[in-house]
Amino acid sequence: MPSRHPVICGIGLSDYPVAPHLNSVQHHALAARRAIADCGIAKSAIDGYVSTSGGGPGAGDDAVSMAEYLGVNHRYIDGTMVGGSSFEFHVQHAAAAIKEGLCDTVLVTYGSDQLTRMGRVLGTGGFQRDAQPVAGAMQMATPYGLPLVGAYALAARRHMHEFGTTSEQLAEIAVGVREFAGLNPDARYSDPITVGDVVNSRMIADPLHKLDCCVITDGGGALVLTTEEIARDLRHAPIYVLGAAGTQTHWNIHQMPDFTEMGAAVCGPEAMGQAGVTPGDIDTAQLYDSFTITVLLMLEGLGFCGKGEGGAYVTEGHLRRGGSMPTNTDGGGLSSNHPGMRGIFLLIEAVRQIRGDAGEAQVPDAEVALACGSGGWLSAIGTVILGKDRPS
Repeated sequence: MPSRHPVICGIGLSDYPVAPHLNSVQHHALAARRAIADCGIAKSAIDGYVSTSGGGPGAGDDAVSMAEYLGVNHRYIDGTMVGGSSFEFHVQHAAAAIKEGLCDTVLVTYGSDQLTRMGRVLGTGGFQRDAQPVAGAMQMATPYGLPLVGAYALAARRHMHEFGTTSEQLAEIAVGVREFAGLNPDARYSDPITVGDVVNSRMIADPLHKLDCCVITDGGGALVLTTEEIARDLRHAPIYVLGAAGTQTHWNIHQMPDFTEMGAAVCGPEAMGQAGVTPGDIDTAQLYDSFTITVLLMLEGLGFCGKGEGGAYVTEGHLRRGGSMPTNTDGGGLSSNHPGMRGIFLLIEAVRQIRGDAGEAQVPDAEVALACGSGGWLSAIGTVILGKDRPS
C-alpha cells in the first residue's frame, strides 16, 4: 500500500530583510513559486492550501484570497491564525490531512511587508499606531500602556526573581544567534556582538534591552508537504514529519498561568513522543526568538535543561556554533529576519539543516531537527520534529 506518511518536499524564501519592491501578497507568491520549483512538483498537483495573513487589515492575503491569487484548486484549506506559531500548527494540520487522505499535496505560504509598509506610512521606517477601540480582555491591560515587549519583560523579570537569572545570561542568547547571522549574507544584522553590547544597549522594557528584541523586516516563506510516495519522484529526499503538536495556555498576558513556564512544556514532549525521540536526540533547534526570554523559556519547557536552569545552560555555550544544541542557525529573529510572524522560517531552516544545505552554518550530521514557534504573548506554542529517516 502506498505510504501516506507526510513529508516536506519543498521550501522557498521570498526576498528579505528589506524588499520595497514586494507587498505582502507578492511575498507569498514569490516564496510559493520558489518552493514549488525547489521540489519540482506541478502546481496543478497541489490540492491543499494553508496560510495566514501577514499584511494587516485589507491586505488581501488571507487564505481564501491567496488560494485564488495563486490558482490553487484545493480540496483542503486552513487559515489557522495563532500568531507567530501558526506555521507549526499548519504543519500539524496539513500532516493530519495528508495522512487521512483529505488531500495529497499541501502548499503553506506566508508573506509580510511589515518593514516597508511602516516606511511607506511614515517615510522613516518607524512605527505608527492608529487609535483603535479596545474590547474584551485587552481592556484589562491597554489603558495602562503595556506594550508588546512589556509582556515579555514581565516574564523575564519573574524568571530573574525566582531563579536568579541575569541580563548577562539572556544576552548570551543574542550573542549566539548573531554568530550564526554572521554566516548569512541576507541577515538584517551580521556584525559580531558581545554580552556587554547587549546589556549596554538601550533599555526597552526593563529588563529587556534593544538587543534582547527581534529585528523588524520584510519577508516570506513557503513549504510544500506531500506523501512519502509522491515525494519519491521529486527533486529532494523527503524530510519526514516525525511529530507535531500544539497548545495554548492563554492569550492575553495577564491570563498567563505562570510567567516562568510556557506551553512548550506540553506540546514539546508530545511532539517528541510521537517522533520517538528525546531532547538528547535533537541535532539542531530552531526556536522562536521574538525576545531572548522566549528562547530561555522554550529551552526549559522542551526539556533541554531543567526549569530555572536556562541561564546557566546558555552561558555554557550549548546554543552556539559547535555547541551541543546549535540554535537559530539562519541568524534567527534576533538578527536575521522577523517580518511579524516567524514560525515558517524555523521550519525552512530545519529542512535546510537536515538536507545538508545550510552552507557555513551547517550542523555536522544533522538528522533530527526541532522547530518550536510562539504566538501571541508566550501564548500559543507549536512544536514540530523533522527527520532525515523514515520513522520505524
